[in-house]
Amino acid sequence: MANTKSITDKAERKQVKRTARKKAAPKAKRTTPRGSNKAKVRKLVRGQSKR
Repeated sequence: MANTKSITDKAERKQVKRTARKKAAPKAKRTTPRGSNKAKVRKLVRGQSKR
C-alpha cells in the first residue's frame, strides 16, 4: 500500500489508498482452509455427563 503518512487531508489520503488497493495484484486463493490449525474440540461421547 502507498505510504500516506505525509498526506494530511483525509479525503485525499483515502483516495490515494483506494487507487493503490486497486493497482495491487490480487491475492492468491487460500491453500488451506481458514482455521485449519485451530485446536479441535472433541465431541463428548453420548450418555456421558459433562459434570
